[in-house]
This record gives sequence, C-alpha cells and structure tokens, in this order.
Amino acid sequence: MNEEINVTQESLVRDFTHFAGISFNNSSRAYYFGVKNINLQKGDKVVVETVRGPELGTVAYDLIEISNYKNDLPLKPVLRKATDVDIRLYENNIKDAEIALEICKTEVEKLGLDMNLISCEYTLDKAKVIFSYLADERVDFRELLKVLASKLHTRIELRQIGSRDKAKLIGGIGMCGLPLCCATFLNEFDGISISRAKNQMLAINIPKLSGHCGKLMCCLKFEDDAYTELKLQFPDVGTKVFIDKVEYTVTSINVISKTVKVDNPDDSKVLSLEEFKKQTGYRRREKRHEEN
Repeated sequence: MNEEINVTQESLVRDFTHFAGISFNNSSRAYYFGVKNINLQKGDKVVVETVRGPELGTVAYDLIEISNYKNDLPLKPVLRKATDVDIRLYENNIKDAEIALEICKTEVEKLGLDMNLISCEYTLDKAKVIFSYLADERVDFRELLKVLASKLHTRIELRQIGSRDKAKLIGGIGMCGLPLCCATFLNEFDGISISRAKNQMLAINIPKLSGHCGKLMCCLKFEDDAYTELKLQFPDVGTKVFIDKVEYTVTSINVISKTVKVDNPDDSKVLSLEEFKKQTGYRRREKRHEEN
C-alpha cells in the first residue's frame, strides 16, 4: 500500500517542470505548488488548487526547477495566472465574507452556542465558505449549519482552531519588535515545555514567557538548540575551579555576553569566557544529551 502511495506522489511531482512558493492573504508564509507550461514571476497573482478548493494567491519568489523539490508531500497545481475577473471575484468574496461572518455571529448568539468566531473565507468559486472558531469544548452546531445553509446557499465548513492558530490568523508584533513567527514562517506548533526556558536560563515568569496566544513563546523552541550548543563552551554551574591557587565555584554563566561568574566566601569575579579559560585551564565539554 505504501509503495502505491509513493508512486502516486512521485508521478504527481513528475507532471510539473517547476514549483513555486505561493502566499495567501498578504501573508509572508509561502506554500509550494507545482507549475507546468505557465510563465510566472515573483508578484504574479495566480489561481491554485487547494484542499479547500480554488484560491487566489501571489507568487512569493521566482520559479524553481522541479528537480530541486525535496519535500515528501505531493504538489497541487497552479491552475492559471489570475485574470481581472478572478481578482474582482476575490475582492467581492472578501466583502461577502464579512457579511457572512456577521450573519453567523448573529445566529450563534441566537442559538446560545459557546463558540468564538474568528474569521470567515470563501473559496474563489464561492462553492464553500469556511468559518474558523475557538471553543473550550465540543460544540453541537447542527442547527447552526441548517440556518447558515438556508441563508448563504453554499457549502458550510466550521473549523475549530487553537489559540496558536488564532494568533497566526490575526497576526501582530512580538515583544522582539518583529511580526509574529507563527504568522510568518512557522509551519507547525509543537508542544513547548518550561524546561526549554530553564535550559536558556530564563527567569520562570509565565506571563513574560507567553506570546499573544497565551501559550509559551514559540521562539523558546527554535532557539533552544542554539543555547544547548553555546552552553557546551561553558562550565556547569557548581563547578569547582582554581584561580591563582584559590578555589572558586562557578555560580552563573551568561552565554549572550560570554561571561562566567565565580565566587568563594572571600571574593567574587565576573570573567569573560576567554579569560576564564586562560586562568583556569578549562576546556570545552563534549556534546551531551540535554533533556527538553
């Protein structure tokens, strides 16, 4: 069975001569689509086939030859360059989606459903409308579907999302001053534990370590490996060393400023990492497994 699936995926990729990164709704994040016999350049508007149906997107960068495609996922096609009709339809769909969202909010309130509507989108052909919502528990929206179908006259999809997905949809600026990672380049939201903050020697202050979504910040994950590697250059806190034949204990390290603090009952020193190595003869540790 797996061999059949792999053959199907490979044959799908071979149908294309190039692939392109396509972004949607002015997002900087791009998704790959296959291209054949279409001349595209960065910035071109295109119509692509997605799992939800046809959608309008923007070519994020110039075409890449299909031989460079290393992803295991099959490619869906770029159907055509967007026409003026496609663009007008897309713009009208945005306006209609705003109206549909208000209709849905009214019906949710009438039915007393415990769900927080976040967004509404139509596929380009308007064959489907997708509502995204947050909810703490499972929602019985069968009655809501009936009402919406009678008012909107199209297929309805209600998609429950998590708080990280909400932050991704809405976007914003992080405490670093840059756009949120989830809204720009992150593809997956893996679990992030407090042990990563400990590994990075951060004060365990949950509000300060939390992002817009209320969860631990995603940067704790993708910066963790760098901290683990940098810490190998430093001694463990608690290590006993001798400086000028006097014993000291390493009480803290700072991998950003590359300093080491050592103490004994009579003295305290803050040394650069290079100076610490010189005075103590310390050598880099062998790489070891760090628990995440």
